[in-house]
Amino acid sequence: MELPHKDSPNLHLVVATQEELLQQQNDNSGEWKGALSLEAYLRREEVLLQLDLTKDGGLTPWMLVHQPPNAVRTVLCGCESLKKKALVAKDGKVRDVVAHGVASVFCPPKYRGKGYAGVMMSKVAQRLQKWQVGDGNAEFSILFSDIGKEFYTARGWQPFPSCHVSLPAKAELGEGLATSKVESGDYEELCADDQQLLRKRLQAMSSSGRTAVALLPDVTTLHWHQAREDFVARELHSGNANVMAGGRGAMVKMDDGFRAWCYWTRVWTNPQEEAPNTLHILRVVVEGEGHYDFGPASEDGLKKVQNTSAVKAVSALFQAAQLAAHQAGMNEVQIWNPTSTTLAAVKLLDANSATVEREKESITSLLWYGEGSWEDVDWVCNEKYGWC
Repeated sequence: MELPHKDSPNLHLVVATQEELLQQQNDNSGEWKGALSLEAYLRREEVLLQLDLTKDGGLTPWMLVHQPPNAVRTVLCGCESLKKKALVAKDGKVRDVVAHGVASVFCPPKYRGKGYAGVMMSKVAQRLQKWQVGDGNAEFSILFSDIGKEFYTARGWQPFPSCHVSLPAKAELGEGLATSKVESGDYEELCADDQQLLRKRLQAMSSSGRTAVALLPDVTTLHWHQAREDFVARELHSGNANVMAGGRGAMVKMDDGFRAWCYWTRVWTNPQEEAPNTLHILRVVVEGEGHYDFGPASEDGLKKVQNTSAVKAVSALFQAAQLAAHQAGMNEVQIWNPTSTTLAAVKLLDANSATVEREKESITSLLWYGEGSWEDVDWVCNEKYGWC
């Protein structure tokens, strides 16, 4: 078959049929099945499609197809979008909005080098602005690039801060505040408290004239991460009771009565790859006015938060994460885009820990549809829970 030119009028962005989606999953399995077999990977994707986040149109499978008039269409490449709840704050006012997460961008090798993925993403960028929002607009869409910054920037998704710090897994807890486990049954109450705090803090920080946005850290999102984790744990480690012994997160009470907590997820990688098994901190929450900072970590910020109760509390959470990582056979604990508080907590446990700036993988990227320029937008709580 002669391949069409990328400017062909017969290239169309369509919502995939179930058969086309299954074929795309077969094709992209080599990239994303990780430690799972092909058969298990396909079962996992079927399970994930039944979750509250994805069912009933929550997930949309997009395909770029070549379809001349009166001819059968040929799928050239594909991706997915997930409808997400988000918050936008400007001039002290906080609004609930629709955002979209883009994931699973894949072009089969036989169709690469022809510009099809670029055409698809340009069409997706335009389509998502009006997708699933009635008469209004989506405020923004996000994605996490594993191919560097240039490709998606050219289609409108601007790279935002993408860094992380890591701590090694440990077999024992060190000194510090006592923690309790967070389990999935705690999600609903904790997410409600988190969202209330987040709205107040967004309201305060948006009075500066800039726009602050955040994906909503809700139960639906956490259950999606939990389902991915549970499926792989059952497939690979069903006989090991210690794997999930560390719970879903940890909580600590500070001296002043306020709480701090975090959620995490375990990610097992392909044994044939060099990437380590990692326990990812999905979200860190600290109660109390003045206890927590939203901005990226800085030298001045580190000086301000040193020896504070918030730093001691978060370091206790991270120690619990190190232990949970060890119990699950993980190599490390990873925290995305640390604030001064989270970085100070990491350095309290490992003074030599260095911030890693990601240049190729998991580049957090945002396409702004709202008023003004993306340059006036602060993506708040740009943590692992938002990954899709």
